[in-house]
Amino acid sequence: METEILQPTEENLLRAAEFIKSGEIVAFPTETVYGLGADGLNVEACKKIFAAKGRPSDKPLSLHVACLEMAEKIAKISAQAERLFAAFCPGALTIILPKNKIVPDFVTGGRQSVGIRFPANDVALSLIKFSERPIAAPSANLSGKTPPKTAREVLENLSGRVGIILDGGQCQFGISSTIIDLTEPEPKILRHGAISAEKILEVLK
Repeated sequence: METEILQPTEENLLRAAEFIKSGEIVAFPTETVYGLGADGLNVEACKKIFAAKGRPSDKPLSLHVACLEMAEKIAKISAQAERLFAAFCPGALTIILPKNKIVPDFVTGGRQSVGIRFPANDVALSLIKFSERPIAAPSANLSGKTPPKTAREVLENLSGRVGIILDGGQCQFGISSTIIDLTEPEPKILRHGAISAEKILEVLK
């Protein structure tokens, strides 16, 4: 597979969205790191993420959305989640919630929960909106390697493994999103990232 690095013009974003709709994978920037995206409701497309990254097949994928309404289609949004969405989204926060049946078990590693992320990046949001579906997108690197902050770093990792890389420049943070699990009565931070746990837990008090 030949890998192209494209500037995120509307024409190229629409082309990348057609890639997503057709079951292919696309690398794109977020405010944290570059993600490797596929249609999050298409099992065969998501399998291509695992193959490209060399990712263990039981490791769940989070879904990127462009609005709260899209999130409500794929997960059960609790009052706590609504408060976090209002405070931090779009932003560098992944919220784990009970999933709806529309989300394949393969995507969540067999779990009955799904991570939801509403990225604060215009390229990412445009790609999601043009694709008209949630996009599964772990970091765009080989498993075990450092998450990429530029399109060039994505190419160094995944040349020949992904057809399109959208070049949105250097990512704002360069570290992954914070992950919070809201599936239990007591919220739990699973990964510390770009938003501090203190700020998150303050909102939930």
